[in-house]
Amino acid sequence: MGRNVLITGGTGGIGTALVRRFALAGDRVFFTFCHSKEAAEQLSGETGAAALRADVSAEGGADAVVEKVIAEAGSIDVLVCNAGVSLNRMITDTTDEEYRRVMDTNMYGVFAAVRAAMKDMFWKRRGAIVTVSSIWGQSGAACEAVYSASKAAVIGFTRAAALEAAGAGVRVNCVSPGMIDTPMNGHLSDDEKAEICREIPLGRQGAPGEVAETVFFLCGDGASYITGQVIGVNGGWRI
Repeated sequence: MGRNVLITGGTGGIGTALVRRFALAGDRVFFTFCHSKEAAEQLSGETGAAALRADVSAEGGADAVVEKVIAEAGSIDVLVCNAGVSLNRMITDTTDEEYRRVMDTNMYGVFAAVRAAMKDMFWKRRGAIVTVSSIWGQSGAACEAVYSASKAAVIGFTRAAALEAAGAGVRVNCVSPGMIDTPMNGHLSDDEKAEICREIPLGRQGAPGEVAETVFFLCGDGASYITGQVIGVNGGWRI
């Protein structure tokens, strides 16, 4: 029998790959979207996954979607916190509104979704949670200070959550993608991408599906003794 899986941010590059991977395995997949209704409906039609409109950055947004999944499916076995936004801006040019938008989506959204799902997982004494950080959360990036800070916070939160959840049989891990071929990197020119790829030992960008495979593994029985870890999916890139 397939698992009940909730993926936040299901219409982006990595999110779409995640929905496809879990659906392919026969899991019952629910995914959130905020603005991309057409993309969500198309993905739902192709995979059979249920699309749920939700703004995880808003107070009560994540709680409501978790409650809806539990009401429809009975429980949540797997939670993947993938919803996120980027910000390419110097610190001196960053507004308070931009700061809050990034932190509320990338960190509060993770916190709220995990908090809500954990209550169900703790009661059933099983579950797997994977958060999505970034290589910039580990090293920092110029002109992406707020984004880097939000993703660093995800790492710290994941490690702490894993300690709280272990006694209940719930595992919490994090994936930290490097240079992945997604629309989020659309602000980079071809020359800039080529320059970055020259610094990556494997010599190329990663594919969204490669991140999805790592997440899928971490949520399965093969990773039953893995928790509190940050897994880099970065082609060997070290910043």
